[in-house]
This record gives sequence, structure tokens and C-alpha cells, in this order.
Amino acid sequence: MSERYATIAEQLGKWQQGHLLTFWDELAEPQRAALLDSLADSVDCAALDEAFRRAMATATSTKEDLNELLKPLARERYLSVAEATEVELEDLRQAGLEQIRQGRVGVILLAGGQGTRLGSTAPKGTYNVNLPSGKSLFQLQAERIRKLQQLAGGEGRIRWYIMTSEHTHTETLDYFRQHQYFGLPPDQVRMFRQRSVPCVDFEGRILLDEKWKVATAPDGNGGIYRALKDEGILDELEREGVLYLHAHSVDNILIKVADPVFVGYCVRKGADCGVKVIEKVQPDEAVGVVCEVKGKYQVVEYSELSSETANRRNPTDGKLTFNAGNICNHFFTSAFLRRIAETTMPLHVAKKKIPYVDVATGERLKPTAPNGIKMEKFIFDVFPLAERFVALEGRREEEFSALKNADTAGIDCPSSVRGDIYRLHRKWLIKAGATEVLDAADASFDCEISPLLSYAGEGLETAAAGQSFRCPVHLTGADEREQH
Repeated sequence: MSERYATIAEQLGKWQQGHLLTFWDELAEPQRAALLDSLADSVDCAALDEAFRRAMATATSTKEDLNELLKPLARERYLSVAEATEVELEDLRQAGLEQIRQGRVGVILLAGGQGTRLGSTAPKGTYNVNLPSGKSLFQLQAERIRKLQQLAGGEGRIRWYIMTSEHTHTETLDYFRQHQYFGLPPDQVRMFRQRSVPCVDFEGRILLDEKWKVATAPDGNGGIYRALKDEGILDELEREGVLYLHAHSVDNILIKVADPVFVGYCVRKGADCGVKVIEKVQPDEAVGVVCEVKGKYQVVEYSELSSETANRRNPTDGKLTFNAGNICNHFFTSAFLRRIAETTMPLHVAKKKIPYVDVATGERLKPTAPNGIKMEKFIFDVFPLAERFVALEGRREEEFSALKNADTAGIDCPSSVRGDIYRLHRKWLIKAGATEVLDAADASFDCEISPLLSYAGEGLETAAAGQSFRCPVHLTGADEREQH
């Protein structure tokens, strides 16, 4: 270990990071080994120095004012589900189901985050929002995959690639094993870690989380591209014959996993990269918008829009001109992912309050103000690299409800996403022929339909036609009924 220590110490000294070994003499042997492992695994001083300088240069440079350059998405590259006919949508749905039937569709789930704002350190995908079924986000998404495969028929499987982080990987894997992968064959589910990046102070000095451990953070959802290559996923896609990927974040409880309409639309348009959006209806809603800038497509953050631009409306229909709200819902071809795998992604600086060990005193401190930065990559920063980019606008009430906060926030929280599921499933029953769906005596309308019974409202006529329901309503699939 002394030779290893000497090598690492020399490198740290060369890059002014020698403070990371300040407490070496007081560490026990297991802690020394852990520190050297931490330094060897997560600290590439030269790459980190270059990344820090690049990130800081981007953060401090004068940004070009985009507001004069923005154009809304071109109509030939954009389809609104609300404006399409049922015949058009069914045609796209069948096209997507055919790709699933052929085994050409995979899903990439971005699941590296913890439920910190929900008051939990567990992976966010394990969170239970207290639906009648008690199902977690992971379970709901797994069951949608199972149902969609059933609807597609044939032997095709939807390969599920779950990107975790160093903070969530082991717990996520254990969770799936404990729940028998929610009915999916274990070899259909592939977990892989996104990379972590050391946290640094405002001078670029790496922070210690413990005397024997570097402070790190996941490299953002844009780390997916490098992780897919490094973890061998790109080669697996080729071996498995997976041509199309649906990528999405774990916290959208209404997500249509591998949505055949979205897949069918992107394939029909010959897209190498696509995005599903929802209509932004309030100018000040805190979502980025997908726009055209100098002939390329990109996401413009809401903070970059001037008040005039954010409030601009179309004279024809009165809708916001820039209303393609980004919800982290993407389509990629596997060929596109391989082409951009080596691309140097932009780095975004996030100033954070990062717990750290003071090298002067050895005390671990929890700052009350930002004391350092985390460098992140964003998944949508590859949009300008697309050769053929398209967008599909879904209905918000059917497609998007994000779980981000505790109930005290009153928005994007367990009670709000639960209510969104109840409203959607109640609507499904009425559309399927239910005469009424009445509130419970306490005026609540708890209404949940298992994904194993219906993926998106289809096939409910037998259960609903001519029926009157009083909440709470909980309809389950045949597999679930057999288990009880």
C-alpha cells in the first residue's frame, strides 16, 4: 500500500489536491484503504481540473441572449396528440406495437436520485405514494412494461435499462430482488451506474465528505451517454437487436413507459432523437421549453426566457408561442446513442451546500450557505446533435405528474400525484362505459386501476360498461387476483 500511497500522493500534490491526505496518520488501516480506493476510483485530477475550468468558464461567460433567436418547433417536426385524429393515433400505436413485437424497443430509466425532498434517503423509485395498492414507482413502471408486451403479442421483450448512482445502486438491486423483479425475468432488467464527480469548493479544491472519503455527486442525467458506453450497454443493444430507446425519469407517476404512440411516431418520421412534451399554459411555469435556435433544437430553461418571450402568444389560437414544456421524456435510436457516446457534454455548475470536513480542524461541517459546486450534465444537451429531431405533445392529465416534494409543498407531492392518478383512472372508467363513478362518503374519489389490467385505459369495457362505481375503487389484473 505504501507504493500505491506514494503514487497517489504525488499526483495529488501535482494538482494542488494534497489536502485530501491531511488525516492519513490518524486513520485506521481499513479507512486508509477506503480513502485510497475513493481517490483511485473517483479522482482523475487532470480531467477534474479541465472540467472545473470548463464549467466555471461557461458559468461566468456572458450568455448570448436567446430571446431574439428563438423559434417554436416547426410543424412538420411536431405532432399534438390532442389535435390528431383517433385513426392517426391508432395507426401510430400499431406501428409502435409492431416494433415492440419485434423486440426492437428498450427503456432507459433514470433512477439515480434519492427521495431527499420526500424525507427519504432511499432510491426515489422505491417510494410508495399510498395508492390503495401500495405500489411503488418502480412497480407501476414494471407492470406497464408487462402489460405493453402482452398488448403487443409475439415474443418481443422490452429490455429495461435502469441507470442508478453510487448512492442508489445496491439498494435498488436489492429492492428488485426482494420483489422478484415485479414479474419480469431478471435477465430482462439491466442496472448500471452513472458516474460520480468529486464536489469542489469555489477554487476547485476537492472536498472531503469524511476524513477517509471524497465528497462526490452523480454527474447529472446527461451522464447517461458515457455510462451506456462504459458499462457495455451500447454493445448489448446491438447484440439484442434493440434499435429504439425510450428514456425517462423515475419520478413521473403517469409515465407511459415505451409509449407505442411515441415510438411509432418517431420511427415513422425517421427520427434519431425525439422528445415528448406537454403544453405549457402558464408563462411562469418552471419548466424549460423545446425551441429552435439557429436551425438546431434545444431546451431553453425558463430562467433564460425574458418576460416578453415567456408571455408571447399566437394570434391564431391564443396559446403561448413557446409552449413545448420539457418533461425529461425522450426517444433515441441506438445508432444515435453510439454516435454521440464520446461527445464532450456541456457542464452546468450548481452551487450547493455540501457537507465537508474542515482540513484545518478535522470537524465535519454542514454549511448553511453554498460552499461549493457540483458539476452536472443534462440529458437534453445532445438535442442539437440530432440529424432528424421530432417532438410529440402529450396531454398533461394523461402523461405527466411529477413526484418531487413532500406534501407540505402542496405541489408535485404524494397527494397531488395520487390525485392525478385517481382523476385519470376515473376518466378511463367513464370512457369505457361506466354510468357513474361516485365519491366516497368522505368526498374522496380513490380510484386505481392496475397497469396489469390496463396500460392506458384500453380493455376496460367488460369491467365498466353499464356499471356504477362508488369509491374507493381498486381494479386489479388477473395475475394479482390469483395471488390473493
